[in-house]
Amino acid sequence: MPKQKYIGIEISKTNNVLKRNCIRAELSQELERATGKNGWIIGFIAENSDRDIFQRDIEEMFSIRRSTVSSMLQLMEKKGLVVRESVEYDARLKKLTLTQKAWDMHNKMLESLNSMEQKLCRGLTEEEKNQFFYLIEKIRNNAENRGETE
Repeated sequence: MPKQKYIGIEISKTNNVLKRNCIRAELSQELERATGKNGWIIGFIAENSDRDIFQRDIEEMFSIRRSTVSSMLQLMEKKGLVVRESVEYDARLKKLTLTQKAWDMHNKMLESLNSMEQKLCRGLTEEEKNQFFYLIEKIRNNAENRGETE
């Protein structure tokens, strides 16, 4: 009789393998400087460069408390990754803008991400990838809605 497999454990094991591979990546030092959510924040601002991004957008996108985001952004400013700029339509608001250093980091992270994505998707059909995304979203939604029943 085969051992029972658990989705949570398989996701955790896969996450560990992905982390190990990222650590071995040639860009690991660059990515280390954008640890944790900083890299995601840089990516979010870069991907939305066609509109103004504010602290509250970061809070909502990543479900992070205001105080945490404020601390993160202050540190990112000190590291020379973002600047806060006033907007002419509301003096209370400060939009977040990436510095050239952050743009360079973002481009390197994208190269690394694309390389990893190619490796992970090797041998998968479009249908299999679509099925994976469908299932992982369903699992994530189940995890986020703990205690709720259908």
